[in-house]
Amino acid sequence: QLDLVESGGGLVQSGGSLRLSCAASGVILRIEVMGWHRQAPGMKRELVAEITRDGITNYADSVKGRFNISRDSAKSTMYLQMYNLKPEDTAVYYCKAIFKVRSLFERWGQGTQVTVSS
Repeated sequence: QLDLVESGGGLVQSGGSLRLSCAASGVILRIEVMGWHRQAPGMKRELVAEITRDGITNYADSVKGRFNISRDSAKSTMYLQMYNLKPEDTAVYYCKAIFKVRSLFERWGQGTQVTVSS
């Protein structure tokens, strides 16, 4: 019903920038919330940022002022622009969507690795 494909990860030096993309296909008009989560080795998966269908955004305190989440006008692609990256941002970044088809469902992408070297 909904597929998510992330791209844009890679290796960057501390202080650098990256932009992640999450392309959605399927019931994109039923998406209520899209977000980025990350998981570092040995750590729990955590919310990085999310955006509602109305464009309301929410960020983890650790990325406020450095990351920006957005969606294109067709609402089929979500972005995470990351500035001033730090080594502690190193993690696998996952795209997540919550969509409604009679009930609420969630779908995760496969993840993309972001590595920030010091």
